[in-house]
Amino acid sequence: MDATATEVKNNFGKYLEEVMVQDKDVVITRNGKKVARLTPYVTDVERYFTTRENPVDYVYGHKKISYEEYNIMNETSRQRTEYINGEVRLMSSPNVMHQMLLNKINNTFQTWFQDKPCQPFLAPLDVHLKKKDFKDPDVVQPDLLIVCDLEKEVNEKGRYTGTPTLVVEIVSESSRSKDMVDKLNAYMLSGVKEYWIVDSKYNKIIVYEFNNHEVDRMNVFESETCKSFFFEGLTVSIENVFEK
Repeated sequence: MDATATEVKNNFGKYLEEVMVQDKDVVITRNGKKVARLTPYVTDVERYFTTRENPVDYVYGHKKISYEEYNIMNETSRQRTEYINGEVRLMSSPNVMHQMLLNKINNTFQTWFQDKPCQPFLAPLDVHLKKKDFKDPDVVQPDLLIVCDLEKEVNEKGRYTGTPTLVVEIVSESSRSKDMVDKLNAYMLSGVKEYWIVDSKYNKIIVYEFNNHEVDRMNVFESETCKSFFFEGLTVSIENVFEK
């Protein structure tokens, strides 16, 4: 309903009741022009659901919400996101180079892990990282992950609930800080054993081994064969991965 600024000023209680009790918007006009609106209060998550026809997914970039709110939003959102340190991070679509690198490493992993108890998985797959000394988990989508606890860590909805043994991230310019700082910290504190950072800008793979939630060993592979600390015998050819 519409009301002039003077009407709202003189009868604010009446129009507030319209908003609170009748759940109606009140559009305020001045000199025939719409200048403001009284509207029922909704939480951020409720606003997300009630305005889904608008591109409000992007409103959630770098927004702080609770873990519970994120799970509600994530169940219905079309936008790929991650949840790190209580903050929603939007994920951009990977480029061709990203996918080429990922395919080469995945092909090696698929062959090596064939007939072994651990299995490789490609994104998108939500991983809920329960970090040491943190109340709320992070929720991330590693580019590639090795899962060794699949038999006991899938819930009734078919969602993976465990902790990967090894994760791989392909660095892009937009994700460099996130992959090299935020995710390094998240994987280390959550019990992941090994983390590979594949950097196409400098044609190298950085491998971290974690032990007791700390970095135990680290190696940078730029020309020789990249070797896993945790999985003895798992190697990837640097020359093959970054071959143009």
